[in-house]
Amino acid sequence: MDLVCPLCNGINEMNMNCPKCSARMKDDGPIVNYLDDYSPYLSNDITQLVDGVPHDQCIHLFSCEECEYDERVKVDRVRM
Repeated sequence: MDLVCPLCNGINEMNMNCPKCSARMKDDGPIVNYLDDYSPYLSNDITQLVDGVPHDQCIHLFSCEECEYDERVKVDRVRM
């Protein structure tokens, strides 16, 4: 069994409200997708080494479209 991110794989959704303006924040995906032009196409085995969190977590970027606040959120991976 592999550890997978429930948000990346569409298993769960996470709803967050902006701490500054209370608008609903949007999940912009894993932070490793923003490292360079090719990072969204790399294997998870590679990108998990550079995101700075343990292997059993994934960092997602949540942003507010109202006030442009963004926040990085650690998401626990699940066994599949």
